[in-house]
Amino acid sequence: MSKALERREKLRSDLILAAERMIADRGLSGLKTRDLAREIGCANGAVYNLVADMDELILRVGSRTLLRLDGALSAAVSAGEPSPQETLVRIAIAYCDFAAENLQLWRALFEHRMEADKTVPDWSVQDQMQLFRHIYQPLAMLFPKRNREELGITARSLFSAVHGMVALGLEQKLVAVPLPLLREEIAGLVRAMVDGLIARQR
Repeated sequence: MSKALERREKLRSDLILAAERMIADRGLSGLKTRDLAREIGCANGAVYNLVADMDELILRVGSRTLLRLDGALSAAVSAGEPSPQETLVRIAIAYCDFAAENLQLWRALFEHRMEADKTVPDWSVQDQMQLFRHIYQPLAMLFPKRNREELGITARSLFSAVHGMVALGLEQKLVAVPLPLLREEIAGLVRAMVDGLIARQR
């Protein structure tokens, strides 16, 4: 790699890290090209020599967030008894804790919207979808007769329920729930959902 390419790659990495810090501090709405350019020491227009547009920059930051979330969920899987139901509980609580500890970066994953005529690139979709394996695998053990499509729908439904509780519970308004209580409620929800699915299967 030439020195010019090395400099460009370093500047691109610096840009993504600066955007990550800015979102963590200010939220997605606080991400400004002018401030990013000043922080990494380049001209305002030069930012778009490093990424195609702000959508790509936000998705690159999102991929870093998802990678760290993947690590947190992986740690939760191996942190206790191998019971698939309790594994799902640990995963859900780990998701809640990650969101609470990385609130603005976590919010940015869901607040960002692509323009109507643009599609999310394959690499970003893959980063998102691979996280569902943490939910899918315990469900496959609990419901071995279900096919991949059925398990996928159940995994997304379980995620949606937990995500909804986390999103509302961490909302800094009237519906906010203290984190210890939120964790307990999420654990109860997951156990109840799994018990219900098992009973329906019988």
